[in-house]
Amino acid sequence: MRPSLCERSSSTPLNMTASTPGHSLHRAACQMLRRLGWSPADLGWSPGKSGGRPNLSHLLRLGPAQGRERGVCSFKGLARRERGGSSAAASLLAIQDPRVRLLPPTGSAPQPGALEPSRSRLGTFAPGPSLVWTPWRCPVCEAMGLRLPILLLLLCCVSGLPFYNGFYYSNRPNGRNLGNGYSEGIFNGVKLVVETPEETLFSHRGANVTLPCRYHYEPALASPRPVRIKWWKLSENGVPEQDVLVAIGLRQRTFGDYRGRVRLRQDRAREVSLEIRDLRLEDYGRYRCEVIDGLEDESGLVELELRGVVFPYQHPQGRYKFNFHEAQQACEEQDAVVASFEQLFRAWEEGLDWCNAGWLQDASVQYPVTQARRPCGGLGLAPGVRSYGPRHRRLHRYDVFCFAVALRGQVYYLEHPEKLTLAEAREACREDGAQIAKVGQLFAAWKFRGLDRCDAGWLADGSARYPVAHPRSNCGALEPGVRSFGFPDPHSRQYGVYCYRPR
Repeated sequence: MRPSLCERSSSTPLNMTASTPGHSLHRAACQMLRRLGWSPADLGWSPGKSGGRPNLSHLLRLGPAQGRERGVCSFKGLARRERGGSSAAASLLAIQDPRVRLLPPTGSAPQPGALEPSRSRLGTFAPGPSLVWTPWRCPVCEAMGLRLPILLLLLCCVSGLPFYNGFYYSNRPNGRNLGNGYSEGIFNGVKLVVETPEETLFSHRGANVTLPCRYHYEPALASPRPVRIKWWKLSENGVPEQDVLVAIGLRQRTFGDYRGRVRLRQDRAREVSLEIRDLRLEDYGRYRCEVIDGLEDESGLVELELRGVVFPYQHPQGRYKFNFHEAQQACEEQDAVVASFEQLFRAWEEGLDWCNAGWLQDASVQYPVTQARRPCGGLGLAPGVRSYGPRHRRLHRYDVFCFAVALRGQVYYLEHPEKLTLAEAREACREDGAQIAKVGQLFAAWKFRGLDRCDAGWLADGSARYPVAHPRSNCGALEPGVRSFGFPDPHSRQYGVYCYRPR
């Protein structure tokens, strides 16, 4: 029967398997002895086969004391495994009682009650050179029992303070937020002030953007001080916090999807702005710039928004067919993401009016109403963004509001001599060196490129739509927007096609 990791009996000490290599155990034992104020010379190390230093397979062995009145601490070391002569540490014969005494050196007569070489469950061990010194009183050992030696053994293996991503940070709730993008920390009569813009920054997908951040001291310092910089993206709408960049001096390290796309701009003194290249759809959000000076740290917030458009999206089979996870996938397939509440609210301010409730990024279900009416909550409610609150992500089903950003490519209506089926429309775009456009791409072209066409065309999801930037009598309703014919029979020949050519 295989022995347990730690096993105690009345006749043998506690056996603990040591997974550390022999040299690590040797180093750990030496560190512990030095912490206790002893040197190898003081302890009478006997030379091993390797010369003037002991074998790497030292075992720390503590035998039981002979009576309570003789509470002494001593060590027995330098045993090795006989089988194969391996120098790797096989086990650690650990503490049975802190009141222990020294075993005699090899070749000397054993004292009464001394521990003899024995066969452990992990193999046969023979005594090696011993550590010899005069026993001493150890009242702390008597008081703490097993805990003190175990604690010393664990502490000797600790290399230093923990480092986060290779850098150590001390986050103290010191200082105060001054508003207007300023925050300050006070230490030794000097204030550390971090400056970031209060207004939201807007950009578009594929662009390069700089998130400004500067710091200074009040009063000003005569000589520069070494600081550490950390940028990270805050958790929002269920998305976890993301590390972006950390820097000390000229050393910088980036993380995750930001690797190779971000760098610290230090064009001016005490400037620590973050430059993001080739913006992606998921890069929008709030970023924090933290400056760490010794034990003090202060930070500022920068909000980045991508220019985009919010549009409602339904399942091909009709209204209220998506659970939350299916809604996320549906938006991604249309080159978009699920919209946040802030994005939906901004769209409502710009005139978005839609009676069907849809998922948002935080798994809540809401819908925007600009004109109160009976089918949309009744006449008694004021216009606004109506909310059903959070819903179950798997069980409940609604439509979804997607968010698509400005394009780098081109969406266009393919001039073709005749109408096409859905399959023919896909092939026609490929022959033209493009691909059939997605719903999010059509909305973005309408919003940011002013795409205006009265001809309905196939899109990648099997729907037929057309964009109207300048309303007129023969193009549907007298308001701009993207008109939809739903999801027609894919074999019908009533529509053209909208294609997308990336740049």
